[in-house]
Amino acid sequence: MKLFTGLVFCSLVLGVSSQGWFEFMGQAYEGTKDMWRAYSDMREANYTNADKYFHARGNYDAAKRGPGGAWAAEVISGKDPNRFRPPGLPDKY
Repeated sequence: MKLFTGLVFCSLVLGVSSQGWFEFMGQAYEGTKDMWRAYSDMREANYTNADKYFHARGNYDAAKRGPGGAWAAEVISGKDPNRFRPPGLPDKY
């Protein structure tokens, strides 16, 4: 219920038209997928002290999607997530 209320409020504040509403929802959906991908990579890497990096990476990727992605991510960092990257984490991530 909070999610729906937040979406309605954001659309009213941003003056989102029906076309913009679908775009916003698409960005939010894609941003959520970005965060899920970062979480899956974190689980796969199973690397000590890397959780902040993966969380920041997921938020950073989601925020690049647009207002919907930024809203979905509730951006914790507007900077490059590599500042949280632990030494020795494979380049794959």
